Formats: sequence, C-alpha cells, structure tokens
Amino acid sequence: MASNSPRRRQLLALTGWNFDISPAEVDERPLPGELPPAYVLRLAESKARAAGALVPAEAVIIAADTAVAATNADGGVDILGKPADAADAEGMLRRLRGHTHQVYTALAVLHPVQSVLLLDWCATQVPMREYSDVEISAYVASGNPLDKAGAYAIQHAGFHPVESIDGCYANVVGLPLCHLTRTLGKLGITPLNDVPHTCQAALEYQCPIYRQVLDFDI
Repeated sequence: MASNSPRRRQLLALTGWNFDISPAEVDERPLPGELPPAYVLRLAESKARAAGALVPAEAVIIAADTAVAATNADGGVDILGKPADAADAEGMLRRLRGHTHQVYTALAVLHPVQSVLLLDWCATQVPMREYSDVEISAYVASGNPLDKAGAYAIQHAGFHPVESIDGCYANVVGLPLCHLTRTLGKLGITPLNDVPHTCQAALEYQCPIYRQVLDFDI
C-alpha cells in the first residue's frame, strides 16, 4: 500500500489481506483549474507509479488520495488538502462549519507484471455541524487535524464535526473499501472478509450504498 496513513492501514486490514506499506511522496499541489476528481485521480496514480518503482515487480500496488472540496465565494470549488499549520487548520474548520462540502477519494491499483492500472473514485457529501470557536481551538490544540485533508477526522469522538452523511463513510476516513473491493475484483483478487459487514461494524455506520457500489461494473 502506497500510503503511510494509519487510518488507511486500519481500513485495509478489515479486508483480511496481508499487505506491506511503501509510502510514496508526490507533489500534491493542484494544477491550475484542476477539478477535484481529476486531482485525486492524478495523485493516486502518481503514488502508485512511484511506489511501483520501489517494490518487487510482482506486487499489486494500492494507492489512494483524498481531498476536501469546498465552494468559494465566486461559486467555484477550492481543493483543501492538509493544513500547513494550526492557523491554517483553524481557517479550514471555520470555512467548513455549518456548510456541506464534498470529500473525494481516488484509488489506483497497479499490477506491473500484467501492465494493468485500474482507477476508481468516490465522492461523499458531508454536512458539517455548527461547532463553536472554542471547540475548534481545543481540537486544533490536540494536533489531530494537522495530517488530514480539510483539517478534520470524521471519526473523532471528541470533536465530532460532521452532522450526518448519506454515502460512503469509509471514503471520508480515506479509503472507500467497497470501491477497492470491486476494483481488485477485476484482477481476480477478493477479500478474505465480508467487507460491507466488517466495515460497517468497525465504523458503527449503516451504509446505504454498498450494494449499489459492489453491483456496479466500472
């Protein structure tokens, strides 16, 4: 897996697969005018190819990239990555407060021996609650937001920033497992565990879309 994210490692472990970690560093700056789906797909592919140069040729490489997209004052969309510092994190959280934004995660599965690259992506609408400035300050002081796109973790029990969602919860955490399952299925790789059941139990979330995702042939 071409990621050093502990959250992605925890989610991938739910499949029952054994895997190794080979983090890939790439330039994460958006290109001019780049839309969120294209942005995360480009970075996921770049991470997969970078990791592919470092691991055995027979390895199957999984890479992912997650970004938060928020509407700006001009009606356009800004891509929010990881905050640069505490002040940047506070600004992101204030901007997202009380509004709905989108979380995009792209997946890239690379099999060098078969010369196969498979791409997929997932989007989730995320409405944020009206948390207070005091809550923002306490959360930022914890250090938790500094390594997360949009400066928050949906699963953080103390802050609990999200009002509700109607989509893939695992996507917002950083790895949409049902999308990954159907993508790897194209290579004949199936999970050892029941992914929908295991994912929902671990995240304590009743997913309304998993059947639709798994039954859709991309």
